[in-house]
Parts: sequence; C-alpha cells; structure tokens
Amino acid sequence: MDLIDWILIALFLITLTSIGAFFSNKNKNIGDYFVAGRSMPGWLVALAATGTSISAGTFVGSPELGFNTNITFIMSCVGAVIGGVFVAWLALPKLYNANTITIYGYIGDRYGETAKRSTSVMFLLGQLFTSGSRLFIAAIAISVICFGGIDFQFIVWSIIILGVVSTIYTMCGGIKGLIYIDALQILLVFGTGIFALVMLFNSLDMSLSDIIGKLHNGMVKLPQQDAYAMAADGTFTGWTQGNKLLLADPTFDFTRPYNLIGALFAYAIFKFAQFSTDHEFVQRQLTCQSVRKAGSSLVVSQLMAIPIVFVFLAIGLLLFINYSSDPELGAASGFFSDARDVFPQYIKNCIPTGARGLMIIGLIAAALSSFNSAINAMASSFVTDLFLPIRKQRGKEIKENAEQISSSRKMSALMGGALTAFAILTAVMQQASGLNLVDFATGVMCFSYAGMLGVFVTAIYTKRGNTKSVIAALVVGLLVVLLMQPYIMNPLTTALFGHKVVIAWPWWAPIGGLVSTAVCMLGKKEEK
Repeated sequence: MDLIDWILIALFLITLTSIGAFFSNKNKNIGDYFVAGRSMPGWLVALAATGTSISAGTFVGSPELGFNTNITFIMSCVGAVIGGVFVAWLALPKLYNANTITIYGYIGDRYGETAKRSTSVMFLLGQLFTSGSRLFIAAIAISVICFGGIDFQFIVWSIIILGVVSTIYTMCGGIKGLIYIDALQILLVFGTGIFALVMLFNSLDMSLSDIIGKLHNGMVKLPQQDAYAMAADGTFTGWTQGNKLLLADPTFDFTRPYNLIGALFAYAIFKFAQFSTDHEFVQRQLTCQSVRKAGSSLVVSQLMAIPIVFVFLAIGLLLFINYSSDPELGAASGFFSDARDVFPQYIKNCIPTGARGLMIIGLIAAALSSFNSAINAMASSFVTDLFLPIRKQRGKEIKENAEQISSSRKMSALMGGALTAFAILTAVMQQASGLNLVDFATGVMCFSYAGMLGVFVTAIYTKRGNTKSVIAALVVGLLVVLLMQPYIMNPLTTALFGHKVVIAWPWWAPIGGLVSTAVCMLGKKEEK
C-alpha cells in the first residue's frame, strides 16, 4: 500500500478512538455504559443494529459465496426479516419491559440467580467462538493487504492488530459511543461496497446483458468435494454447470442451506433465536427510548441488510466472470480452489491508490462493527450477571458508580483479549470444518443458540421450567448441535445407515431448540 492509503486508515482509526473518548465521560453509571440510559433514537439504533449484523462475514464471506455459488443467500435475509418481525411482536416487549441491563436478568426473574448465571455463561462461551470467527474472517483480508497472503502466522498477527484496536475504543465509550460508531461504519461499508461493484463492472468491459448471460450459464461448486480447481484450458474440477443468478431454490432438501424451506423457515427460527437470546443483538434494542421503537429498529435493520448483502454477493459474481473469462488468469489465481481471499486480493491488486485506502477502511469498519458490539455485550453480561452479584454475595459489594464503570471497562478489556485469543482458535476450526466463511461464521452460533432458545421460549410463553431444567436444556441443546456437525454425523450415520446424512447448518438451531424446549418444559415451576 502507498502512503496515502496508510494516512486514510490512520485518520479513520483516530476518529473511532476520538468518538469513544468523547463519550467516555458521559457514562454516569453502568446503566449508561451498557444500555445508554435507554435514550437512543430508533433510527440511529437501526443503523447500528445493521452494522452488528453486517460483519466481516458479509464483506469477505459474501463475495466468496457469490464467487462459488449463486444468490440464494438473499432469501435467508428475507428469513431474517421474518424472524425479526416475530421477535418484535412476541418476545421483545417482555425482554424490554423487564427493565434489566441484560436479557439474562429476565431469566433470573423467572427461574432464579443460578439459572440466570448459567444462561449468561452459555452466552459468553458462544460469543467467544461466534465473534472470534468474525474477527478471524476480517483478519483474512487484513492479512492479504498488510502481508500479501493468508498464511497462518499472518492471520494471527492480523487478528491481534484488529483485536487491540477494537478493544481500546470499545473500553472507552460504552454502548452509546459504539452506537454512533457502528452507524458511521455501516455507511462506510455500504459505500465502499457500491464503489467496488462499480469499479468491477467497468473493468469487465462487457454489457449488462452479456454479464447476465454469463452468469445464467455459469459454474457453481459441488458440495463436499475434496478438490476444486480450474485448469489453464478452462476446464473445472469440483464444479458443475449452474445458474449463478438463482434466487429461489424450491427443492425440498435439508442438505441445502439456502433453499426456500431452509431460508424462510429454518433461518427465520435461527434469527428468532439470535434476536431474542443473544445479548449482543438485543442490547441495541434495549437502548431505545420505547419498546415500539426497539421493535421497529430491529425490523428496519434487517430490511436494510438485504441490499447490502446483495451488493457483496454481486461483487463475488463479477469476480467470477473476471477470472473465469481468462482461463490462464483463473488457473493461476487459485481462487477456484480457495476463494476466501478473492475480494481482499482484488482490493490489494486492482484498486488504485487512495481508493484502496477507502476500501480498506470499509473492510475494517465491517470487521470492527460486530467485534466491538460483542465486547460490550459480553462485558455487560459478565459484569451485571456474574461479577457484581458474586461480589455482593461474598460481602464485597461494589456500590459506587465510578467503581462499577471502572470494573466494566476492565472487563471490556478482558473480553477483548479473550475474543482475540479465540479468533486464533477459530482459524484452525474453519479449515477443519470445510465450510465456507459465511456458513462457518453463522453455523458456529448454533452451539449456544439451541439451548438458549429452549430456555427463552419456555420462560416467555409457558409457566413451566425451573433451575435444573434450564441447565439441562442448555447442555442438551449444545450436545444436539454438536452431534449434527459433519465430522461427527458423517461417520455416525454411515455406521448406522450405510450412508452419511447431512443436515445443513440453518436447521441446527431449530432442531436443537425444539429438543431443548422439551427438556426445559419438563421442569415444574418452583415456588419462590
């Protein structure tokens, strides 16, 4: 990169840190630090919530998905809107009106302190892997741009750089500063995506009708293949003829993640679990001035995500045309065997100076917008659900607001360090899983979502459940999702049935949630 690119990036990082510092002195208590005193306008929260949803998984993973497959992933965004509507209508009012700093306080009101702590611990464990995977995906791009490749040691250094930067400004400003930062960052992400799409389109020197024709008669990767490649003569290995503009896949197939039943039903349930049990996402809505504004901000954020996701999928489609139109270039690039860095490499090698710096700013914004929200959400859960109650229980209660805020900032630093460490672990896990970046980043969430979905469904809609059944549901949900992992399910089903059974990742949370709900409802209500 040239000097002007580094200057632009430095100015962006200084701006983020300055915003965090500006809001540092505006937090009078932990209610301000973690839920902004419930004073934020709905439109601003909607922008920030979009930033939380659109992570580096979209900036880096969606181009990979578009390059390898088609645009059926858009239907999952429609499923996210459906899930958001049902949460805003059926779950968010009770969580908001509970008037607790974290949503796990609602579980504490229903089932007691032990149940609250258990659910909070499950959230924290899930977030270590979930947000760690997002940071790892962002590090792929940073590794390409700063070090020229995606060797493991380069990815590790990139993870550390992103983790340190995000932790510093998150620790300073609290949730109010993060909401303003996330709103700014999502605008940068969308703007840089549009810019890259226009540049790609102009570089192809083709008419729109020619591009559409090539995509209609394109190639898609075959699932579960060991080798993917493109030879210098234009022949493909591990690919098949396919329409890359396919939007709706009507097949009734549980092995396909983004067919209509998977996207509009399974993915909607997955998003219902995310928007009602994951404090990283619900925390944004808890900062709103009213429950009505909280619900509308959630739905609007998911509607806003649809065009953003489409832009980055379209980038992947145009990159496919770019490399497949020149067999020698396509074969030499290696993207037809591993397209994880197809968009970062394009930024590094094809975007001119200055514009490249702006593109990297968009990438960093996508990376940090979800990672910083995870740090704050984890810190709020750890402090209010575990740290402060345990201190009080041991006779060492922290009452002073200044000391509570100081403890919260220290825990934010601790959570940032833990997430950075787990991001390195997820780099190893993704290579072992064989999943693309988008599927890996979202599928790993199901480990915690399945059990928590059962607990929250039971707590909100029934009078059943108790402390023991809550803990059992959390454990069973995790185990059910674990059993559906390909590296466990494939050999198990082959031994039992003579052939492997594959269940696409959007079904993991609904199946695990159904089982954990049944387990949680086995417990009878305890008299307080």
